[in-house]
Amino acid sequence: MPLWCDPLGLALGVALDRLIGDPRTAHPVALFGGGAARLESVLYADARPNGVAHVALCVGGAAALGVLASRPRNPVARTALTAAATWAVLGGTTLAREGAFMADALERGDVAAARARLPHLCGRDPSALGPQELARATVESLAENTSDAVVAPLFWGAVAGVPGLLAYRAVNTLDAMVGHRSPRYERFGWAAARLDDVANYVPARLTAAFTVLAGPDRRGALAMWRRDGHRHPSPNAGRCEASFAGALGVTLGGTNVYGGRTEHRPTMGVGPKPDVGDIRRAVRLTRLVGLAAAGAALAATVATGLATTRATTAAANAALRLARGRRCRRAIV
Repeated sequence: MPLWCDPLGLALGVALDRLIGDPRTAHPVALFGGGAARLESVLYADARPNGVAHVALCVGGAAALGVLASRPRNPVARTALTAAATWAVLGGTTLAREGAFMADALERGDVAAARARLPHLCGRDPSALGPQELARATVESLAENTSDAVVAPLFWGAVAGVPGLLAYRAVNTLDAMVGHRSPRYERFGWAAARLDDVANYVPARLTAAFTVLAGPDRRGALAMWRRDGHRHPSPNAGRCEASFAGALGVTLGGTNVYGGRTEHRPTMGVGPKPDVGDIRRAVRLTRLVGLAAAGAALAATVATGLATTRATTAAANAALRLARGRRCRRAIV
């Protein structure tokens, strides 16, 4: 298989996401979610083993589909499938558009529209939120989802190709569906939540690093990442939010309400709470971090391909030398 197939497919998938974003109907992730929900109705019980089985079947099925999609030996087909898978799992453009919608609504004073739209970004209750709290929720969601929707898929695509892309999106989708804290999913969703933590451990820290590189205040981003990144309840989201807070010069965190459940989270950053103008700055930062992640993923994919080609060539040469040595010994005998 030519070296250029996977990097070109990844680049085309990133370009498709940047140009057109998510499909409005029949999104592959939504189709997966429907299948996962039907399987949940069969397997559900208030027990961890049932949740483990649910995750294993859903993620294993997605990974197996990725393996099958990677089998074509035709370079054009391989490139096209890689591009389609990359486009299907990325959500950077849609994330930026949601942030821009929130900024537009709050800039024109339409708090009702912003409250109605916030559930597209996060799960907190928007009914009592004013403009500043809506702005904070938006910036925090942009920070966290930059990792979930952009950096993490690209990382796993670079590490494991199409199977990595599809498996990661399955893990992240299951976490959103059943991994949250509630009486129904306290045990059943345990496996989905823990696997999502593992899958996002490296990408979240890469997101923070790219934020330091691409942000308007590099020193601030690095300082807040190091000082406050561990203070968030999530082992991963705090790294993203703290680095965004430092890069933008704002303070994130505080009291959040989720379906009647109130959480008091430590603050991160130094500066005022975000206002409406900070949403657009966060959107720009999200786009820049996404570009940095795409560049790093492409470089890693090329490097992996070169290393694999060299290893294959070296193994073939060693086998050839061994075969020649055997023929020489036979000729002497």
